[in-house]
Amino acid sequence: MSRQGTTELPVAIIGGGFSGTLLAVNLLRLGARVVLIERDEAHLAKGLAFGTRRPEHLLNVRAANMSAYPDNPNDFLRWMGFDTTDQANRFVPRLTYGHYLHEQLLSAMTAAPDRVQICGQEALAVHDEGDAAVVTLAGGDIVRASAVVLALGNFPPPPLAPFADLPETRYFSNPWDPGATQQLETIDHVLLLGTGLTAIDIALSLDSAGYRGRFTALSRRGLAPRSHAEAGLLVSPIACPEARGSKLVQHVRGRARYVGWRAAIDELRPHTQSLWRRHDAVAQRRFLRHLRPWWDVHRHRLAPQVAGRVAAWVAEQRLSFVAGKIGTAHMAGDRIDVEFRPRGAAAEKILSVGRIINCTGPGGDVTRATQPLVRDLLAAGHIRPDVHRVGLDVDHTGRVRGAGGKPQQRLFAVGPMTKGEAWEIVAVPDIRRQVWNLARLLTASQWVGGEGL
Repeated sequence: MSRQGTTELPVAIIGGGFSGTLLAVNLLRLGARVVLIERDEAHLAKGLAFGTRRPEHLLNVRAANMSAYPDNPNDFLRWMGFDTTDQANRFVPRLTYGHYLHEQLLSAMTAAPDRVQICGQEALAVHDEGDAAVVTLAGGDIVRASAVVLALGNFPPPPLAPFADLPETRYFSNPWDPGATQQLETIDHVLLLGTGLTAIDIALSLDSAGYRGRFTALSRRGLAPRSHAEAGLLVSPIACPEARGSKLVQHVRGRARYVGWRAAIDELRPHTQSLWRRHDAVAQRRFLRHLRPWWDVHRHRLAPQVAGRVAAWVAEQRLSFVAGKIGTAHMAGDRIDVEFRPRGAAAEKILSVGRIINCTGPGGDVTRATQPLVRDLLAAGHIRPDVHRVGLDVDHTGRVRGAGGKPQQRLFAVGPMTKGEAWEIVAVPDIRRQVWNLARLLTASQWVGGEGL
């Protein structure tokens, strides 16, 4: 491993979850100095996804594809003590992966103790002084850096107006609020807003906490996540499809009839970011409006053992996936009456439940964010939302665009908040490549191991 062009100032990374931690590890491997700023010690080197303490929450990617390093694809398998055959197909608990990621950071810090600093304060502002970017911390300290990288992870789900007046003990706007899976003795019916992976996670947690009542998972289309195959598929590399828009959809459907739907989706994986970028904003908007739910349930799948539990609940009529649009919600004695219109129906229905949990997924509109740093960056014109308001506006290198649209030289972003530019940037395989590339850019590195130019 070699590199060129080191700088005296460190790279400041704001956010110590998966994206920020892995970027720090890669920078340290390349000889850079790093200040990792994370206000929440519990999230350091784990983040929300891998900081769970629930063993029932499994990875949605096989162990074989969970290495932290693109240039060392079997690293996680070796760490787990797995072989590269049957064990490579396992879907391990997310908390286990959190331990793996934490160990990667500790190892990198041990190898370079004089080049890394962990800062447990909240970052409040970032400004450019010409020769350095300056981060202002809540305690009044500042960090001068050669570059600042925003690794902010996912924002909390946006507020939902129909539930604004419900008691906090009945409606949980954040599904990861510990209270959402506590005090279940008098609850017999839970409404999960959303039918994706978060809804399944919360159902698993409720069941593990002793809840034995019913679940209703409700979304506009009522689509449930599909399952991974028991064993990993052998997918042959294909060239990036030339088709666009509806013709691309037809192409994928045709491939699914020929090779199966899982293989048809998986063979697109090396090309999804390129395909997204080749569509203009209008075409991207059509995808988000009409196709995104279908893409999500086929692309982001359940571990087979989780899918088995879900199927059993459905067969027992304990879990229902419902398509519909929420109207109103109000307390009716000790119950919540939720008015909704089933998809394709003219009349409204009433659903009476004991608890509602918002599982609609993270927010992405930075103009609605409440974090002081994001508010300050917006007010100063240092950031702006992407055209779809699913995250930050960045260029293909991760440079953040200011209010006028110009990429900034010292301010970058990584992780899910860059999905407007790349779309597929929420899973480990995508983020590890993104932070690996950014680390090489920030250190002017040309060689990494045996990878070459």
